[in-house]
Amino acid sequence: MSQKKSTRHYDTRILLRLAAAFFMLLLLLPAIFPSGSHAITSSTQNAENDEAVIDYLKQLSIDELLLTEITSVSKKNERLTDAAAAVFVITAEDIRRTGARSIPELLRIVPGLQVARIDANKWAVTSRGFNNRFSNKLLVLMDGRSVYNPLFSGVYWNVQDTLLEDVDRIEVIRGPGAALWGANAVNGIVNIITKSSKETLGGLVTFGLGIHTDYNLGMRYGGTIGKDAAYRIYAKGFQQNAFEDESGNDFTDEWDAFRGGFRVDIGKNGRDDFSFQGSLYDGTADQRITTTGLLTPPFSITTKDTIYFSGGHVLGCWRHLFSNNSQTTMQLYYDRTDRKEGVFGETRDTVDIDFQHQWEVTSRQEIVWGLGYRFSKNDTNGTFTISVSPDSREDHLFSAFFQDTIELFSNRLWLTLGSKFEDNDYSGFEVQPSARIRWRYNPHITLWSAISRAVRTPSRADQDMRVNLASFPGNDGAVNVMAIVGTDDFDSEELTAFELGLRWHPCSWFSADIASFYNLYDRLRSIEPATPFFEALPSPPHLVFPLSIGNKIDGKTYGVEVLADLQALPQWKLSIGYTWFQVDLDLNAASGDRSALEYEGNSPDHQLQLRSYVNLPFRLEWDTMLFFVDQLNTFDVSEYWRLDTRIGWQAPHNVMVNLHFENILDDRHSEYGNQSGINASEMPRSVYLTLSYRL
Repeated sequence: MSQKKSTRHYDTRILLRLAAAFFMLLLLLPAIFPSGSHAITSSTQNAENDEAVIDYLKQLSIDELLLTEITSVSKKNERLTDAAAAVFVITAEDIRRTGARSIPELLRIVPGLQVARIDANKWAVTSRGFNNRFSNKLLVLMDGRSVYNPLFSGVYWNVQDTLLEDVDRIEVIRGPGAALWGANAVNGIVNIITKSSKETLGGLVTFGLGIHTDYNLGMRYGGTIGKDAAYRIYAKGFQQNAFEDESGNDFTDEWDAFRGGFRVDIGKNGRDDFSFQGSLYDGTADQRITTTGLLTPPFSITTKDTIYFSGGHVLGCWRHLFSNNSQTTMQLYYDRTDRKEGVFGETRDTVDIDFQHQWEVTSRQEIVWGLGYRFSKNDTNGTFTISVSPDSREDHLFSAFFQDTIELFSNRLWLTLGSKFEDNDYSGFEVQPSARIRWRYNPHITLWSAISRAVRTPSRADQDMRVNLASFPGNDGAVNVMAIVGTDDFDSEELTAFELGLRWHPCSWFSADIASFYNLYDRLRSIEPATPFFEALPSPPHLVFPLSIGNKIDGKTYGVEVLADLQALPQWKLSIGYTWFQVDLDLNAASGDRSALEYEGNSPDHQLQLRSYVNLPFRLEWDTMLFFVDQLNTFDVSEYWRLDTRIGWQAPHNVMVNLHFENILDDRHSEYGNQSGINASEMPRSVYLTLSYRL
């Protein structure tokens, strides 16, 4: 291990020790302030602890789940059962009982999502096809803050993190949501929503260790400020050991990170609610990378590389209630990211402001509209392998949306019409409309249908980036280079989506949710041969054979997603999900692309998820998850079964003990293949122990 890497680990441990000392100080606050509105009295604290234990063991019933309020479909509170979209909610109970330690691992339980772990610190996550490390058709939000990177319109999943015990729910929309959320909400939305600080009073300490994890430590403390406000602060750190390759050798893909943050919630007179939050993070992630752009023999080399990442954000939100029929929301955030890899580096600053007004015009009509503006500036540090020209760029995004929901027949039929309007610096003005209809056939059956248009606007990578794919000897000892080159001619990818769904809840112990879709894509990204040109620099002089990014792929995807929940016994809940997915793409007659149809083989045709939650005597819990994922032909990855199980015990004195067994059926298996110079490791069998203590 290099000295630089060791130093980073040492720094992380120092930060953890400082955080621990800081939390110890906070735990003394009730003693320092034994009276007054700013302290939590011991009796109040004990009551909160008792309630926390009850909540900790509570199992959300099927009826309660269907009544869960969500906001991602229509940007207003509505019941899950009333949403005219394919929606899945990962609840706080799911987060605890799955035993997942990261957000992408939690997403495995969602029907219609494709989640593949590339190595110990990378994932490929998408909805309804086109999966890769930089999936560019899935919008990801955390408390309303967009976390996809405009450089390539994808997500760095190894930096999207928080204390999972503070997550209230994760709303997952399969299918387009561009009419409200804008470009890049093409195939789906993942909206991560954290709890109000009023729900996280008191202290929490969590600690975990396992075969492939050195440690995982989290701490949080929450309290009140007067009668109207509450706060929490948290810190967490972890060190992930390396996975293995197909021969069982160390893959050198270690991962460590530290994160800390705060949240304050203030309620005034029942009409105004303020929320402020922020976080900072810092970490490293190792990877095995193949550099194929060398100008001297051997022209290709595979080495270990370390990614250094850091950043943070601050976010403020103000909700004002004018009346029972009218309310507004104003949100402003600033986000900074800094990421350095061996072949590329980027620093990005983003400022975003969003205004929304919800207005109940009559008892049968409700309008939601809003305005938004986003400014983003990035600075890049390129190499011969990957570079962006110009090195720096500032982008502006102006947006507006309008949505009108009309009750056509009393408590039976609803129509929702809406559209997003955006003006961006890459493709100009974009309109993304949708129409949704919901029919309550009877109290137990709801049908819904939708027609939507969505676009994936160009990113900097599409227009400004150059990637040197390979170097090879030419005639007379000269060197030739093959490169992908971005172009201003690349335009938005377009989707027209048709969806049809059914929700059936015949009794309190069973429910079923079926969603089908047929998606038509136009102008998908292709890689087209272009005219060769000569370069003198860098030396030696070389001939470049460019591949230009174009819009010459059309096609369709279609499929069915099924979810059923069964309360088999009062102490036993079962969930089963199945996804059937098909893709059929065609090259334009004028295209010279020879590789882009690999899209057809990077998502599985069939997926199956089975979950079992069992409450046992003596405050014991036994939870099991079984997954089947079909083969990925593009990467020659075989189909696999994965079995995980968890045994949990609510011990005395607010202590929770969890023992997790992951990937029980295999020593290790592949979930994805090598892509974009990043090599994939294999997922190992592992055992993991966690302890949680609520103060």
